[in-house]
Amino acid sequence: MSGLRVLAVDDLPPALDELCRMLREAPEVGEVVGAGDALHALKLLQADHFDAVFLDISMPGLDGLELATLLARLSEPPVIVFVTAHDGHAVAAYGIGAVDYLLKPVRTERLAAALAKVVRMAPSEAQRAAPDAMAALPVDAGGRTRYVRRDDVLFVEAHGDYVRLHTRGGVHLVRMPISRLEEYWEGTGFTRVHRGYLLSVSAVLELRSDTTGGLLAHTPVGDVPVSRRHARELRDRLLEAAQQGQLGSSW
Repeated sequence: MSGLRVLAVDDLPPALDELCRMLREAPEVGEVVGAGDALHALKLLQADHFDAVFLDISMPGLDGLELATLLARLSEPPVIVFVTAHDGHAVAAYGIGAVDYLLKPVRTERLAAALAKVVRMAPSEAQRAAPDAMAALPVDAGGRTRYVRRDDVLFVEAHGDYVRLHTRGGVHLVRMPISRLEEYWEGTGFTRVHRGYLLSVSAVLELRSDTTGGLLAHTPVGDVPVSRRHARELRDRLLEAAQQGQLGSSW
């Protein structure tokens, strides 16, 4: 089975079931095992290998912080992500070495961001097995979650703490700063062309000038402004893509 092996730990059955469900739906995850308390989780971790542990903090007996402290002493510790209803333990959590700190109820886009960090931090074997992090972004709409593939996105537009994903099928709103998404999609065919825009190089059909002399990248779903500081880099990227036969090939 490919993908990350994840252990989810929470003493509340409904919360554990929901977390396990969300993890199983994530494309980076291959297997999810649930544990209802820290001692059970510790036994599982001693008997088997997990790439990551998504861990509640407030639990009876051994709490999440204490368990994470024990796990840090392992020769090959799993990546730790805390999942909690309280924000008061964040400093202690990061001090132990957690890569992320999720507040309940967990949003699908925050879970996806945490899993992207896990993939980067997990041992190389897990990285090779796991699908490409952020190859699809979860979009919540009307109580349902769907995934928008990165390959279907022509350009991304910043909208405060959100981004708009522009695809042939429509525009999808995701709660994530454009700077964060740029980090995840760096090296995957996207380039920053403006303070508020991230562009798929292969989606560009041509470059145009607007009425004020500014530069626009024309795509099948609209024009994207290109700032002067990014214009040269974009032209170089387009030339390289054209030489490799990739320009406009996906659209």
